[in-house]
Amino acid sequence: MPIPADWPTTEAQALAEQERLRPLVQAVDDDAPCRLIAGVDVAYDDDHDLVVAAAVLLDPDTLDVVEQATAVGRIAFPYVPGLLAFRELPAVLDALAALTRTPDTVVCDGYGLAHPRRLGLASHLGVLTGLRTLGVAKTPFTFDHHDPGPERGSWTPLTDPATGEEVGRAVRTRPGVKPVYASVGHRIGLDTAVHTTLQLARRYRLPETTRHADSLCRRALTEAQRGRTPAN
Repeated sequence: MPIPADWPTTEAQALAEQERLRPLVQAVDDDAPCRLIAGVDVAYDDDHDLVVAAAVLLDPDTLDVVEQATAVGRIAFPYVPGLLAFRELPAVLDALAALTRTPDTVVCDGYGLAHPRRLGLASHLGVLTGLRTLGVAKTPFTFDHHDPGPERGSWTPLTDPATGEEVGRAVRTRPGVKPVYASVGHRIGLDTAVHTTLQLARRYRLPETTRHADSLCRRALTEAQRGRTPAN
């Protein structure tokens, strides 16, 4: 879908938009099948005002790459902690639109409800597109958690220190390796978000969706910096 014509350009507008969209997040499973799952990621070159997004479609059973696409654009919003979605979503939406097939689920390298205003990139993307989404982040942001057990599959709650609310989970995807942080995006429950994260991270700490999208967007950024059009 295209970016709305009234896309925020100031911090005040962005904060107001997060408050408007937050009640629209559906933090429960809708039991729709998942035949294709996508990973999205973004890379920047702030010096040249470039942002590149990648979308990679995988078969959720085999984890084989089915299709991939990239999008290159200008940075749409300044860097403000908690408002990164406004920098990243325009390119992410373009990359998803460049795919010939629509994913049933999208995994974002970042947060969903594990966000100060409960509208991180994964939730924002889900509400805008209607797609099922979840966030899998590498760090816990501003939230509290105890370290999960050392075995794969163990998890502990990620909680808001101000309210005690569970906003995500620290999930051990590899034995003895530091956890990742899964959170609800849209149209998914937290148990399913954790299960999906583990299903996608069978060999490495990060989900295969994130690994492929990260690699692709970095290659695409290098090509864009050289003045070439990235190959999809």
